[in-house]
Amino acid sequence: KAMLSHSLRGNAMLKKSLIVATLAALALGGIAIAQEVKAPVSPSPIKRTIIGKVEVPGANYEVITAIVEIAPSFKAGRHFHPGIVDFQVLDGEFWLARDGQPEKTYKTGESYEIPMKAIHNEGSTGTVPAKLVVTYVVEKGQPLVQPVK
Repeated sequence: KAMLSHSLRGNAMLKKSLIVATLAALALGGIAIAQEVKAPVSPSPIKRTIIGKVEVPGANYEVITAIVEIAPSFKAGRHFHPGIVDFQVLDGEFWLARDGQPEKTYKTGESYEIPMKAIHNEGSTGTVPAKLVVTYVVEKGQPLVQPVK
Protein backbone atom coordinates (compact mmCIF):
# COMPACT_ATOMS: atom_id res chain seq x y z
CA LYS A 1 0.00 0.00 0.00
CA ALA A 2 2.83 2.40 0.84
CA MET A 3 4.44 1.65 -2.54
CA LEU A 4 1.15 2.38 -4.35
CA SER A 5 0.75 5.63 -2.40
CA HIS A 6 4.32 6.65 -3.33
CA SER A 7 3.65 5.76 -6.99
CA LEU A 8 0.45 7.81 -7.01
CA ARG A 9 2.25 10.79 -5.46
CA GLY A 10 4.96 10.53 -8.12
CA ASN A 11 2.31 10.36 -10.84
CA ALA A 12 0.55 13.41 -9.35
CA MET A 13 3.84 15.31 -9.26
CA LEU A 14 4.52 14.40 -12.90
CA LYS A 15 1.04 15.62 -13.86
CA LYS A 16 1.58 18.90 -11.95
CA SER A 17 4.91 19.33 -13.74
CA LEU A 18 3.14 18.58 -17.03
CA ILE A 19 0.53 21.27 -16.35
CA VAL A 20 3.10 23.89 -15.36
CA ALA A 21 5.35 23.04 -18.29
CA THR A 22 2.40 23.03 -20.71
CA LEU A 23 1.31 26.48 -19.55
CA ALA A 24 4.88 27.72 -19.96
CA ALA A 25 5.07 26.14 -23.42
CA LEU A 26 1.84 27.81 -24.48
CA ALA A 27 3.01 31.15 -23.11
CA LEU A 28 6.30 30.85 -24.96
CA GLY A 29 4.60 29.45 -28.06
CA GLY A 30 3.59 32.94 -29.11
CA ILE A 31 7.23 34.01 -28.94
CA ALA A 32 8.68 30.95 -30.64
CA ILE A 33 8.62 30.64 -34.39
CA ALA A 34 6.48 27.68 -35.39
CA GLN A 35 8.52 24.98 -37.02
CA GLU A 36 7.32 22.04 -39.02
CA VAL A 37 8.83 18.61 -38.42
CA LYS A 38 9.55 17.05 -41.82
CA ALA A 39 8.54 13.49 -42.62
CA PRO A 40 10.50 11.07 -44.80
CA VAL A 41 7.56 10.74 -47.24
CA SER A 42 6.60 13.63 -49.50
CA PRO A 43 3.95 14.86 -49.31
CA SER A 44 3.65 13.69 -45.73
CA PRO A 45 0.30 12.28 -44.56
CA ILE A 46 1.12 13.75 -41.13
CA LYS A 47 2.04 17.42 -40.65
CA ARG A 48 3.40 18.25 -37.18
CA THR A 49 3.94 21.97 -36.52
CA ILE A 50 5.82 22.67 -33.28
CA ILE A 51 4.34 25.72 -31.52
CA GLY A 52 6.19 25.47 -28.20
CA LYS A 53 9.09 23.68 -26.54
CA VAL A 54 10.16 23.92 -22.89
CA GLU A 55 12.60 21.92 -20.79
CA VAL A 56 11.19 20.57 -17.51
CA PRO A 57 13.45 22.02 -14.78
CA GLY A 58 15.47 19.42 -12.90
CA ALA A 59 14.37 16.57 -15.17
CA ASN A 60 15.49 14.85 -18.37
CA TYR A 61 12.19 15.77 -20.06
CA GLU A 62 10.91 18.46 -22.34
CA VAL A 63 7.39 19.56 -23.18
CA ILE A 64 6.65 19.98 -26.87
CA THR A 65 3.34 21.39 -28.03
CA ALA A 66 2.34 20.87 -31.66
CA ILE A 67 -0.55 21.18 -34.06
CA VAL A 68 -0.82 17.80 -35.79
CA GLU A 69 -2.76 17.31 -39.02
CA ILE A 70 -3.38 13.80 -40.36
CA ALA A 71 -4.55 13.12 -43.92
CA PRO A 72 -8.02 11.57 -44.31
CA SER A 73 -8.18 7.79 -43.82
CA PHE A 74 -4.43 7.55 -43.02
CA LYS A 75 -3.14 5.08 -40.40
CA ALA A 76 0.36 5.73 -39.05
CA GLY A 77 1.30 2.15 -38.09
CA ARG A 78 2.29 0.81 -34.66
CA HIS A 79 4.65 3.08 -32.77
CA PHE A 80 5.26 4.70 -29.37
CA HIS A 81 6.37 8.04 -27.98
CA PRO A 82 9.23 8.34 -25.42
CA GLY A 83 6.94 9.96 -22.86
CA ILE A 84 3.35 10.98 -22.13
CA VAL A 85 1.21 12.35 -24.97
CA ASP A 86 -1.92 14.39 -24.35
CA PHE A 87 -4.12 15.47 -27.23
CA GLN A 88 -7.35 17.28 -28.01
CA VAL A 89 -9.12 16.95 -31.37
CA LEU A 90 -9.66 20.34 -33.00
CA ASP A 91 -11.29 19.09 -36.21
CA GLY A 92 -12.20 15.80 -37.90
CA GLU A 93 -12.00 12.38 -36.27
CA PHE A 94 -8.92 10.79 -34.71
CA TRP A 95 -8.67 6.99 -34.50
CA LEU A 96 -6.54 5.38 -31.77
CA ALA A 97 -5.78 1.68 -31.23
CA ARG A 98 -3.59 1.03 -28.14
CA ASP A 99 -2.18 -2.48 -27.84
CA GLY A 100 -4.45 -4.49 -25.56
CA GLN A 101 -7.21 -1.84 -25.59
CA PRO A 102 -10.34 -1.46 -27.74
CA GLU A 103 -10.06 0.92 -30.69
CA LYS A 104 -11.64 4.33 -30.18
CA THR A 105 -12.47 7.28 -32.41
CA TYR A 106 -12.21 10.75 -30.86
CA LYS A 107 -14.27 13.62 -32.26
CA THR A 108 -13.87 17.41 -32.13
CA GLY A 109 -13.45 18.60 -28.55
CA GLU A 110 -12.54 15.19 -27.12
CA SER A 111 -9.17 14.52 -25.53
CA TYR A 112 -7.09 11.65 -24.17
CA GLU A 113 -3.71 10.93 -22.58
CA ILE A 114 -1.53 8.20 -24.07
CA PRO A 115 0.70 6.70 -21.34
CA MET A 116 4.48 6.73 -21.59
CA LYS A 117 5.80 4.41 -24.30
CA ALA A 118 2.36 2.82 -24.88
CA ILE A 119 2.45 1.03 -28.23
CA HIS A 120 -0.40 2.11 -30.46
CA ASN A 121 -1.59 2.86 -33.98
CA GLU A 122 -3.37 6.09 -34.84
CA GLY A 123 -4.84 7.93 -37.75
CA SER A 124 -7.70 9.84 -39.27
CA THR A 125 -11.10 8.47 -40.18
CA GLY A 126 -13.50 9.92 -42.68
CA THR A 127 -12.97 12.26 -45.61
CA VAL A 128 -11.48 15.28 -43.83
CA PRO A 129 -8.09 15.56 -42.12
CA ALA A 130 -7.91 15.15 -38.35
CA LYS A 131 -6.41 18.20 -36.66
CA LEU A 132 -5.21 18.01 -33.05
CA VAL A 133 -3.31 20.04 -30.52
CA VAL A 134 -0.82 17.64 -28.96
CA THR A 135 1.40 18.02 -25.91
CA TYR A 136 4.35 15.63 -25.70
CA VAL A 137 6.24 15.25 -22.40
CA VAL A 138 9.21 13.32 -23.70
CA GLU A 139 12.76 12.36 -22.80
CA LYS A 140 15.21 14.98 -24.05
CA GLY A 141 17.02 14.08 -27.25
CA GLN A 142 14.60 11.32 -28.25
CA PRO A 143 12.58 11.42 -31.48
CA LEU A 144 8.88 12.18 -30.95
CA VAL A 145 7.83 8.96 -32.67
CA GLN A 146 9.52 5.57 -32.59
CA PRO A 147 8.16 2.85 -34.90
CA VAL A 148 7.63 -0.68 -33.58
CA LYS A 149 9.13 -3.44 -35.72
